Amino acid sequence: MPEQSNPYDPIPDFSSLAAWLTTADKTSLLQRQPNDLRFADNNDFPVITVDAEQKYQVIDGFGFSLTGGSAMLISRLAAADRRALLRELFLPYGDGIGISFLRLSIGASDLSERCFTYNDLPEGQSDPELAHFDIEAGDLEVIPLLREILAINPEIKIMSTAWSAPTWMKTNQSFVGGKLRPDCYGVYAAYLIKYLQAMRERGITVHAITPQNEPLNQKNEPSMIMEAGEQAEFIKNHLGPALSAAGLADVELFCWDHNCDVKEYPLEVFADAEARRYLTGSAWHLYGGDISALSKVHQLYPEMKLYFTEQWVGIDGQFGGDLMWHMKNVLIGSIRNWSRIVLEWNLASDPFCCPHTPGGEARCVGALTLGEGVTRNVAYYVIAHAAKFVRPGSVRIYSDEQASLPNVAFLTPAGYIVLIALNDGAESLSFTIQFQGKNAVATLPASAVATYVWRAA
Repeated sequence: MPEQSNPYDPIPDFSSLAAWLTTADKTSLLQRQPNDLRFADNNDFPVITVDAEQKYQVIDGFGFSLTGGSAMLISRLAAADRRALLRELFLPYGDGIGISFLRLSIGASDLSERCFTYNDLPEGQSDPELAHFDIEAGDLEVIPLLREILAINPEIKIMSTAWSAPTWMKTNQSFVGGKLRPDCYGVYAAYLIKYLQAMRERGITVHAITPQNEPLNQKNEPSMIMEAGEQAEFIKNHLGPALSAAGLADVELFCWDHNCDVKEYPLEVFADAEARRYLTGSAWHLYGGDISALSKVHQLYPEMKLYFTEQWVGIDGQFGGDLMWHMKNVLIGSIRNWSRIVLEWNLASDPFCCPHTPGGEARCVGALTLGEGVTRNVAYYVIAHAAKFVRPGSVRIYSDEQASLPNVAFLTPAGYIVLIALNDGAESLSFTIQFQGKNAVATLPASAVATYVWRAA
């Protein structure tokens, strides 16, 4: 079991608020502020009212994708350095940031060194019995590193996503684009079941899967097209029944796993009642569209979970601008629109944004850059501002929407209130946090985000 400690200490009493700050100019990076705020009776500033009696979705976690490239780079660190880094990433107390959710690729992602699946064959051959399935066909560092992570915190939740089926199952016999052949729907479902079983045999429980990453992206390497009707067909007649038959009905199944500009896709899948009976929800990225699409889907299918599973940071971005955009749209935005998790994309890359497949994204900055040392980049702080304080099982609660101060609030299982607030303007802003009739005045510098924590009465 992980070491037990309270990540909120020391917060001396019910009248105190502790604050952690990150600024666009990097003068503060998840830095505990020296003077606690206090609740009082004054109120001379704009107000963010927090009400713990108004509850919304339960939070399942925050984290990143542990790509094959990430695992390779972290695994190459000296043993003592690697253990120290993993403790920083996965423990919520001390200097830890408390990552609680990881996303894996089933086979290669575009941030693997090469394309592979767990059942690759010479051209012209097929293996409908999956006799040649091999969980160690590529990205060899992922499973050993996951074991190290689970030894530090066995409560980590894991979600897995396929970028492509084996090429012999596809219409174009290629890792790039193409569709799953209709006569291979059953064997592809069996392939995904074999993956889940192989991971469990190695002590790793995958809690959720999506059958296809970005199913309308035909240019990535690897990739595979799967239209909404095809995904519904695959889920209701093949993958869903296969999970049940294998005793894996506890694995949550999500559709879509693509952008906010085509909400019609998951709505079409959900509209198929036979497919929907096997589904837990839909997964989302934000490379297109508006994050409010999640709320529109929630309104129609409130029983379906929403997971925000990916957003990258590019090499041409700037820390300050990326901090503002990701905090507003990805972290605060997705949670205010009913997401239960927030995952930024790649956990680690080298100084040249490697590794990646030849046709994969070549400009993706990891949350960590691993070169001569460890550089913590903007995605690290975006996730840290939530993951360290908002532990799994927390619930989103009411907080006022303020155009000048995007924010979101939570009640944690340990009985603390957490408020994350953003000032993406050019001037410092003072405001009042109002809770149970008491007011605390806070000041956010220009272009800064803060996490405020206090005890619920």
